[in-house]
Formats: sequence, structure tokens, C-alpha cells
Amino acid sequence: MTNETAPSRTAAQRLFAPARLGALDLPNRVVMPPMSRNRAAAGGVPTPLMAEYYAQRAGAGLIVAEASSPNQVGYTYPGVPGLFTDSQVDGWRLVADAVHAAGGRIFLQIEHGGRIGHPDTSGLIPLAPSAIALPGYIHTPHGHGEPPVPREMSEADLLDTLADFTAAARNAIRAGADGVEVHAANGYLLNQFLATSTNHRTDEYGGSVAGRIKFVVEVVQAVAAAIGPERTGLRLSPGNPHNGIEVDDADALFPALLDALAPLGLAYLHLAYASPTPLFATLREHWRGVLIANPSNPEAPESDPLPADGGLAAAQRILDAGADLVAIGRPFIANPDLVERLRTGAPVNPLRTDLPLYGGGAAGYTDYPVMAASDTRAVSA
Repeated sequence: MTNETAPSRTAAQRLFAPARLGALDLPNRVVMPPMSRNRAAAGGVPTPLMAEYYAQRAGAGLIVAEASSPNQVGYTYPGVPGLFTDSQVDGWRLVADAVHAAGGRIFLQIEHGGRIGHPDTSGLIPLAPSAIALPGYIHTPHGHGEPPVPREMSEADLLDTLADFTAAARNAIRAGADGVEVHAANGYLLNQFLATSTNHRTDEYGGSVAGRIKFVVEVVQAVAAAIGPERTGLRLSPGNPHNGIEVDDADALFPALLDALAPLGLAYLHLAYASPTPLFATLREHWRGVLIANPSNPEAPESDPLPADGGLAAAQRILDAGADLVAIGRPFIANPDLVERLRTGAPVNPLRTDLPLYGGGAAGYTDYPVMAASDTRAVSA
């Protein structure tokens, strides 16, 4: 293949080459990123069905499981798991054990929703950097609801939240996970501290770049100290305006954040919605550790969010731009054996459109077929 949208054999070989991540040896460079599916049981407890789902996808070089709340007030939507009770830890242990038994590796993501929450879901008024409500609506157990105005976090709230992130990280390791990813992307709490649209604080945690990155740095430092930097990753989304996020000074803020974190020696930095932009190149220069990039897929038509090649061309572009590992999202939902399909050039399953992505049972979750041997074909150069 010679056209620029098709992956070269060299790029394909790189994608399926082994890699080192912290203390882990990865068999390939394909990462299954966190994707909420809202199937936790009452009390935010992961279920055996979730264990089956993740074990089916253990062919990924690394799985980063769906976002889990570090405390009650941090819950975002119904059906989201937690990482702060013994029952939740037991549920995640089922998941981690199943993934390891299938030969995989798994990090758990810690996500505090901040202003993205509702009393009907958590029983509490959300906390946020500033008392600024989420625009639009929010999903609740009763359908679409009006987002409440969050309470601005006090100094005590900051200390409590820092402790909750740390405890959740320890719980993840207690559950048998290989590490954790601190979620500071996509408009949730830590991203809200970074953004000028959601952080109007006048204390040391607001205003300047140094102020807005301060709480994120403190959380990552505390988690890394608790479980080890080699077990700690961080997710950012510098170009994503989702959930009302605006960062007016991204070219200054994100390099400053990476410079502040660089001495920790984290397992990785994970950039969501990545593309080969000047900012991506700048962040690659400032981050000398492992970089996971979750690329956008311009080949995917609006009628079907999965590109026909399963994301292989997008993976090539972002590897060529400097990523070390590539996180491929929705294709993993419909293709438990995605890595093998990509490696052999086999067709990918489309996403089912007759069932919702969020909530429900096994249908549209664990019942996607794996390919037969006759479906494979060699990837050509």
C-alpha cells in the first residue's frame, strides 16, 4: 500500500512490537483506553459480567479500565463503579484476576466528576474548583436532569479529595491491578482545575498557570508516592472542549504541567483525542517518558463511529508523530480480539446500533463475536 491513509508495514510492525511500561512488559503497543459502559451493580460494585468483558479483551498490550470514583461525591453517572469501599475492591479484584488469567495487564482509572454530578446519583451536591454549573443537561437515574451549581471546594475539601485519590490508588493495587491512571481529562474535576472556563479561584489554586496546575500536580504526586510512580499514569485532553472546558493558554499550561511532573518518573502520559498538531509535538518534547496517544479517527463516517480498518491508519499517524503506545477506543467495544484483527488485517465488527452503549446486560457488551481462522488475511506492505 502506498497511499498516505494506509499504514505501512513498518508502522504495523511497530504497533505489534513489545514495549516496556513501568515494571510491565507489554506484548504489543495497543492500549484499550477507559470507556465507561455503566454496568456496575448497586453501590458502584464491579460485576462478574464486567470481569468477562475485560478478560475478553486481554489481548491488548494494556487495558485501562473505565473511570472509577474515589469517593461518593465524585460520582458522575448511574452505573459507574467506585474504588472506595471493600465491596468495590472485591469487585475489581474479580476483574483484575480475570484479565491476568487471560494473560493481560490492567490499570484502573480514578475519576472524580467535580461539577459533573447530581444529587440524584450521588446523594450529594457536587464539588468543583468554582461554583459554575455544567452547561446543558446531565444524565441521572431519572433521565436528563438540570446540572446543579456545584459547591466551590474549600481547603478542607481539597485535602479530603487528595486523600481520597490516594486511598483509591491503594485500593486499586489491593484489588490486584497493575497500576492506576489519574483522570485529568474530558472536563472532569482535575481538568476543571486546569481550565479557565471552570476555575475562577483567587487563591493559590487558581488564576495563573502555576495556580491552576497546582492541585493536579499535588494529586499525581500523592498517588505516585502511595503506590509508586511506575504504577501511576496520567490522562490529559489538551484539545477537547467536552463538558464546557476552555483552556485559553494551553500552549503555556500543558508544557508547564508536564515539566512539573517530569521528575516523578511516571509510568506514562496518556493524551486523549490526540492528533499530530504543533501542541502535540511540544508536549512530546516536554515529556520524555512513555507517551500513550488516543488518536482521533477522521476516516470514521458519522453513521458508524468505527473506521473500516479498526483505527490502524490513525495509529500509524500518531506513532509517526512520536507516540510510544496507541490507545484505540470504540473498536475494542465491538471487537474483543481487536489486536489480532489489526495484526492480520481481518475485518472488524461494526458497533451494534440496536442497543445503547451505556447500561444494560450482556447484549452488546460481551456477546460480540471473535473472528474465525478463515477471516484472517496478511497485512500487506
